[in-house]
Amino acid sequence: MYPRPTRRLIAGLATMTFVATTLAACGGGGGKPTLNWYINPDGQATLTKLAKDCSTDKYDIKIQLLPASATDQRTQLARRLAAGDTSTDLMSLDPVFVPEFANAKWLEPFKGELAEKVLDDDVLKGAGETVQWEDEVVAAPQWANTQVLWYRRSLAEAAGLDMSKPVTWEQVIDAAADNDATVGVQANKYEAYVVWINSLIQGAGGNILDPGTVEDGRDAKVTINSEAGKAAAAVIKKLADSGAAQPDFSTSNEGTSLGAMFPEDGPGEFMTNWTFVYNNYEGLIGKPGGPKDKKALEDLGWARYPQTVEGEESKPPIGGIDIGVGAFSKHPDFAQAAAVCVTNGKAQTALAVNEGLMPSRQSVYESDELKDAFPVDLLTLWSDSVDSGGPRPKSAFYSQISSAVQARWHSPTSVGSTTPETSADFLRAILSGEALL
Repeated sequence: MYPRPTRRLIAGLATMTFVATTLAACGGGGGKPTLNWYINPDGQATLTKLAKDCSTDKYDIKIQLLPASATDQRTQLARRLAAGDTSTDLMSLDPVFVPEFANAKWLEPFKGELAEKVLDDDVLKGAGETVQWEDEVVAAPQWANTQVLWYRRSLAEAAGLDMSKPVTWEQVIDAAADNDATVGVQANKYEAYVVWINSLIQGAGGNILDPGTVEDGRDAKVTINSEAGKAAAAVIKKLADSGAAQPDFSTSNEGTSLGAMFPEDGPGEFMTNWTFVYNNYEGLIGKPGGPKDKKALEDLGWARYPQTVEGEESKPPIGGIDIGVGAFSKHPDFAQAAAVCVTNGKAQTALAVNEGLMPSRQSVYESDELKDAFPVDLLTLWSDSVDSGGPRPKSAFYSQISSAVQARWHSPTSVGSTTPETSADFLRAILSGEALL
């Protein structure tokens, strides 16, 4: 992540893109309009089919591919929208960028019955919170992501852990260290490390920013220097100092921690990671990095995200994709109708079954299609985690917030009791414009 560019710079860079693409994107002269839908690379095959299925006799939906990195996705879309690009009709947005885009008036809010349809009672709470800004529904939840604790059942049994009950980070780290196992996390200097920090803090009853002031932008109250912040730092330090930290701890990411679950020799690991893990290991049976056979896959277990503080409910991370409609689209009514279509229950079912991208709607978790594709107790764990999880700060300045936290909490091997205080001072300076990243 990096500081938000100035409007002048964005506009200057965007104008070239806008001029070069607008004529081609709009499809030339009259006839049925084409709506451009900018998607991230996840689930391309199913999203392409959704675009075709949700096209009507009034409009067609055309897929446009964004870069792989969430940061690069934000940059490309921001450049287009800052230039008033009329060819950006639909866009797949990482939830953390929704507040920034909404605050900049780059998203067309859903109103009235349409808003009620997008955000009805079937939408899980954690996912629903990501599409609201200043009392408006500014995007439609498409798929939801969350993290759970993945582990080897045989390892937990050897460690004497009852995984049917909540476990703490301390218990998990000690269990791994005492049994020659490891704990897999994401602690490289990137967004997923902030995801971990944020969930640790929220799991101790705190927040990086005061939720009641977060929409105040640069004037938001910084609350990372708290007992909750210190509890989060203590967990990171404990793992760093233990024998359970993986060799690449300071550069670990979602992919690198996967390989320690089914080693050729060894007890495996405990690992916090996203919903894609189940499909990943199921597809690696008999292959390098995966379980040697179906029986070995049965040793894969899952449980609620660990507690930061014993007795306090954990706050699993919230991620996924929301569908926004460009404020400068020439066909906002068509685009919003298309957004409703590509986020409905049928669409979410297809994304879950075909791509492993989990629903934001409770009814889809309860569908026969998903029960045939995934273990029922895992579906329940995912939906409960999304419903009761914790979002990252909903700020129009999230890019700066994330970068400031990374700057003071990385490397994880340097985290200690003073980290919350130093990061709070730096974050205040960044938000006030008194310091640069």
